[in-house]
Amino acid sequence: MSALSRRRFLELTGSATAVALSASANAAMGPNDKFDLVIKGGDVLDPSQSLRGKRDIGIRWGTVEAIEAEIPAARASKTIDASGKLVMPGLVDLHCHVYPYGSAIGIPADELVQFQGTTTVVSAGDAGVNNLAALRRYIVAQSRARMYAFVHIANNGLSAFPVAELYNIDNAQVEACAMALAENPDFLIGVKVRMSENIIFKHGVEPLKRGIQACEMCGWPAKMMVHIGGVETKELMSNILDLLRPGDVLTHCYSGFPNMSGVFTNIVQDGKLLPAALAAKQRGVMFDVGHGGGSFDFTVAEAAIPAGCTPDTISSDMHVFSGNSPGIPFLPNVMSKFMAMGFSLEQVVTMATTAPAMIINRAPKIGTLQLGAPGDVAIMELVEGPVTFVDTRNNKRDGKAYLKPIQTVINGVPFGRPYQAPFAVR
Repeated sequence: MSALSRRRFLELTGSATAVALSASANAAMGPNDKFDLVIKGGDVLDPSQSLRGKRDIGIRWGTVEAIEAEIPAARASKTIDASGKLVMPGLVDLHCHVYPYGSAIGIPADELVQFQGTTTVVSAGDAGVNNLAALRRYIVAQSRARMYAFVHIANNGLSAFPVAELYNIDNAQVEACAMALAENPDFLIGVKVRMSENIIFKHGVEPLKRGIQACEMCGWPAKMMVHIGGVETKELMSNILDLLRPGDVLTHCYSGFPNMSGVFTNIVQDGKLLPAALAAKQRGVMFDVGHGGGSFDFTVAEAAIPAGCTPDTISSDMHVFSGNSPGIPFLPNVMSKFMAMGFSLEQVVTMATTAPAMIINRAPKIGTLQLGAPGDVAIMELVEGPVTFVDTRNNKRDGKAYLKPIQTVINGVPFGRPYQAPFAVR
């Protein structure tokens, strides 16, 4: 099958899936039919539909079947009372580490759900071509959360952590990486590369160039996710930005992490935004927060955002080390930090639902509560009152509210009660 016909085949199968979802969602319910689950009385917030208000959500056969002012209790097989709570699409975490037992820093995706409200997660370079199949066959297949991945340009991914994966540039095998992309177009988003000096040493832009080459060889429009934070020189940061293509993702975009000499070499230098950063933003490079344990600095964000580099997506960079750090980078907490910086609730929900879903673009209708979408729902409480947030460099900022996860539903099946029988069929 040629590259062109393969691409056309994927387009057609994607269209067929969307039609199937739409058909199931629009199947008429008889007067005696019941929803499998109704989430009642919540304050529904769905940026994809510009929807905000009290609604009941009816889920049937794993998909959103109805959003109505009120669904009678008699029409619900099972009910979740969401009165006084926010109900939003299941969150999409564009950057986390969810390859346990294989990447040295990964956490089981399902263990994060109760703390994050995440129904879709993206493994950010945990696996390289050598251990990607194990991630897909043994981790993804056994996880309730939806999972996608960026494959690392280094063959072994992050399995050697804390040993740097790209001190030896021979680990970055372009053709092998391109093969992994070509064979997994339904699962992979693109290629991850970490460009910090303590990871690539003195290899300059070569690791990034190899990642881009793999993306362009694979036969479909794969994206780069480029980790920054403590790059070798100030000049190298601009060179990295200049190479990024529209749609590529700059993660840890507000990092204040210094290089190995203690010099600040990221997108804000000497208190000013780099022109190359603004140019990248203007040509369509996606700016992703990727908070983590060392990669979010309030002072960098406060300089970059007014100068034009607003975030496109909010992600956690959750892993076994960041999860124990003082910044507490669980995704709702990171969203809350941006509310403290002046972003609205609607904006931060957008940056953790519809925006990352568009980047992923692998499953129809994720990051939304539109009719026919998978029944992926996050229920949260907006806790109002004084709160202090800490970044990864011990800067503190005060806020007036924070998001607290209450319950999550994936594919129409709640985490915790009420239980479904059979428990799940997906």
